[in-house]
Parts: sequence; structure tokens; C-alpha cells
Amino acid sequence: MKDYEDFPPIVIKRGKGIYLYDENGKQYIDAVSSWWVNLFGHANERISSALADQAFQLEHAIFANFTHEPAIFLAEKLAEITPDGLNKVFFADNGSSAIEVALKMSFQYHMQKNRPKKKRFLALTDAYHGETLGALSVGGVDLYNEVFQPLLLDTIRAQGPDCFRCPFNEEPGSCNTPCITYVEEQLKRHHEEITAIIIEPLIQAAAGMKMYPSAYLRRLKELCVQYDIHLIADEVAVGFGRTGTMFACEQAGITPDFLCLSKGLTGGYLPLSVVLTTDEVYEAFYDDYGTMKAFLHSHSYTGNALACRVALEVLQIFADEHVIEQNREKSNFMKEYAASVFQHQPYIGEYRQTGMVGAIELVINKETKEPFPSEERVGYQIYKLALEKGLLLRPLGNILYFMPPYVITKEEIKTMIDLANEAIQQWKQGGSSRVYLINSKSGGSEVE
Repeated sequence: MKDYEDFPPIVIKRGKGIYLYDENGKQYIDAVSSWWVNLFGHANERISSALADQAFQLEHAIFANFTHEPAIFLAEKLAEITPDGLNKVFFADNGSSAIEVALKMSFQYHMQKNRPKKKRFLALTDAYHGETLGALSVGGVDLYNEVFQPLLLDTIRAQGPDCFRCPFNEEPGSCNTPCITYVEEQLKRHHEEITAIIIEPLIQAAAGMKMYPSAYLRRLKELCVQYDIHLIADEVAVGFGRTGTMFACEQAGITPDFLCLSKGLTGGYLPLSVVLTTDEVYEAFYDDYGTMKAFLHSHSYTGNALACRVALEVLQIFADEHVIEQNREKSNFMKEYAASVFQHQPYIGEYRQTGMVGAIELVINKETKEPFPSEERVGYQIYKLALEKGLLLRPLGNILYFMPPYVITKEEIKTMIDLANEAIQQWKQGGSSRVYLINSKSGGSEVE
């Protein structure tokens, strides 16, 4: 909040397509889809019309012993398009809640299968799964977790994949994912007490858009089967086409035991999340009332009709407009153009991309990959410069990333990348309070 004293919040009056417009009429390219939720542009006519139509029919109804068509049709559609075997749908209202649902459901499943030792979860370093206490417990980003450690679950942690700074010196494109051994070692020691492993498939987003190959997911699923442990796939951020396929798990050819979805599910319009699971999990909760095996987790707006209707329209747009196919062409263009702009710049250690998600990693020295000190807030400085140019980039520490709405054109992609580059160049030329000298032998040295 103190930052806002020097850099006040920008008041947004309206949005259209990939653009946001402030109270003075200035436009900004929304290069981050307003925290990764917007898929088909602001004020999308089809989604807005569906929302308005539903609002005049039913806005909400109690979801206990009642249901409605938008929820029924949405559940059917999600079961149809997600990986095989995910036939049961549980409604929640945001990504963190979906994670809580999956954690609780996995734990209760094992309790009802008479496996009382299974009380812990395994998660990766640098993971991010939300900010409720359960979600924080399986997260691994100190910025969010550290202060709450006394309140959190006792989670087992395994070193996650870090392809940019690979400790095994694997080459991109030929990686045999030796880093999976970190997980395997923990499973050998703790498998009897682990109920589930949770992972962000293909991209650890809040960690800095860390991207890794689908082979890692395949090997992880094999380990879960071997040790009778659930796999929770957190596709809250990466689902609905972000990685190049409708769901990231598709690229590994796996079906998780729980699939958590939110963000893009409603195209940025309304809060909604779902957890999909298998018939096997469902059957562990199916019994007479007196056994008290039901899964109890609810909130007042469960299965909200407006949100479900909007989500249905989002899924229909995917089908009608062949979005995944179009995105492949756009993502190829974005990758090639971004690489041509950023590849040889001294402070850019890597430009990486998976599907429609691109990331620029800023470093002091390209050879050593030494990061800028966090207190320098380099990404934040560039973010402010980019806003002056009409580009919204929300940094993740030293990472700048692109996750634009899918309605972006190739020309707008080019403009987005050019403006980001202009902001970086301005920072290098004096937009920053510090200058770093590049020396291949000694690394980066800092001078006032």
C-alpha cells in the first residue's frame, strides 16, 4: 500500500478486446490477461450476451437438493473435454478453493479406505497453489508462505524442475528429466504417509513461469501409480489452452486423480472453479447417510448459475472458433518474433515459451545466470516504464511474461513485444537507479 503513495492505482473505466482504458482515455495492452483470467478479450459480445440472458432467467439457486441447466450442461461438457476418466465434477468458486477441495477429498478418500497413515502431501519447491492455508501449505514461494509457517500443514517438499538453471546440465529438447529423482527419493522414504502429490503441469507460474517438459509429468504419474498416491493437477493457471493444448496434462497423455480448474474457465467474467475426479474416488464417498462418508465442503454461491452459463459460452467459443488451432499459429509467431528481439540482449538470460505463455528472465550475467537482487525490484521498474507506453506487464520478480487474451492479432503481438523491449531498453539506459557491468569472468558488478 505504501507503493501506491508514489505510484497510485490506475482507475480503469472500460475494456475492449486486448485493451484496458483508464479514466483519462489512455489505453493499455492487457498482456497478462488481467492475472491470467481473460481468454477472449474484455467486454466480449458473446460472453456478455450469455451473461445478460442468464441474469433474466436465474441468477442463483441453492445447490443443495436443487440444480439447474447451466450447472448440469457445464459438468457434462467438462467431463467430455478433460482427460479420460475424469467423470465427476465438484463446484467451488476460485482456484485456492479448488485446491482445498482436492486436498481434503484426497485425504478423506484414504481415511475411508482405512489408510490412516496417509496424512501428508508432497509438493515441489517454488510451487504456487493459492493463498488459503491449505493451499499455502503445499505452496513453496516464501513471499506468500513464510510468515504463515506456524499455521501450515507439515508438507513434504521435493526439489522441482528448473530447466533454466538445470543442475544436471541437460540440453533443452533432449532432457530425460533426471530431476524426477528428487521426487522419487522422497517417495521411497515417505510413500506410506503421503496421500497425494500436487503439481502445476508444464509451467510453475508464480515461481517465474518455470517451464519443463511433459516427460516429467509422465514419470510423475508412473510414480503415483507405483506407490498408490493421488496426483493432483493444478491447472488453474495453465488450463484452457494456455500451454498449446486444452489442458496441459494432455501433452503427457496422463489422467490425474484430481484436476483443478478456474481462471480462464469463465473468461475473466465471474469467480468459478471446479475439481474433476474419477469414479473410483467418487465411490469412496457414496454410501448411506448414517455412515457419514459424504464429502462436506460448500459455500453459498456453489454452482452459481451466472458463472456456469458464462463458462458454457467460453467452452462454446473454443469449439466454434477453433481456438486451439488458431493459437498454435499465433504462439509460433510470438515465439519466433520474441526470440529475434530478446535473444542477444545482455540482461536477458532466456526467453522461453510454452503455448501462449512467454517469459523473459532478466539476469545480471548471461553466462552465470546470476539473478538481480530481489530488493532491486528490476521487474517492477520495467513494469512502470511499460505502463507509460501503454503496456500492462505484471512482473514476477525478475521475470516479465506475456499471457495475452487469445483474440490478440499477430500485429498486436508484435506491438506487445516491441513495447516490452522499449521499456527494457529505457531501464538499461537510465530508467534504473543502478547500472550493472557485464564481465564474463567475474560476473556482474554493481556500481552506483
